[in-house]
Amino acid sequence: MQSREDEIKYCEEHGIHLPFEADSSYSRDRNLWHISHEGLELEDPSNAPNYDHLLVLGVSPEKAPDTAEELSIGFEKGVPVSLNGKKMKVSEIITALNEMGGRNGIGIIDIVENRVVGMKSRGVYETPGGTILMEAHKQLEELISDRDTFAFKKIVGARFADVVYEGKWFTPLREALQAFIVSTEEYMTGECRMKLYKGNIIKQGTVSPYSLYSESLASFTTGELYDHHDAEGFINLFGLSLKVRAMKRAAAENNE
Repeated sequence: MQSREDEIKYCEEHGIHLPFEADSSYSRDRNLWHISHEGLELEDPSNAPNYDHLLVLGVSPEKAPDTAEELSIGFEKGVPVSLNGKKMKVSEIITALNEMGGRNGIGIIDIVENRVVGMKSRGVYETPGGTILMEAHKQLEELISDRDTFAFKKIVGARFADVVYEGKWFTPLREALQAFIVSTEEYMTGECRMKLYKGNIIKQGTVSPYSLYSESLASFTTGELYDHHDAEGFINLFGLSLKVRAMKRAAAENNE
């Protein structure tokens, strides 16, 4: 058997019942976190996905309810511990968020990925609960992480994803990257509120005892901690190389 069509034909000839019709016989992989779909019309990237046959965990944004659904997620050291104020296991939170996100059209992505083996592959992924959790965690990071750590965490996160995607879990690099991530999660505690509406996750407020946000500083009111005149120093320093470059170019042009 060389294809899914051959396999389906074999099953039909031998009285083996399949839980799907031939026109929705996508190649699917499913776990607690998500489900992926490949095959059929998706094999041609010029085709639009047939979401009526495709989706399993939820609906398209067009078919989501016209009323937004609100929720809150509590975190302790980066780990989700509660949903709408109720303490739950992580697996229970993901399961519940998959249902909530699915019915609101959250977490559907159509992607052409670059596989490790060297080929490109097009697929549609449904990750409603994971998408909500990632957005909620990002809201906490924005509030708690300093500027440099927040920026570098993106680099580490992308590299960590590559390492895991390539199956390199039992490697020194994965351990080192995870050690950094664990360190940055030490103070990632708080609650994120949001609402889901037709494929969108809309912020409704974030609170944390470790927030670095200062309302008095954010208002740019001159005081003991912030003076507008302090900006002159870094403006001059950041602009120094550009100023020298302009002077050198001007001198070179005058000598031509």
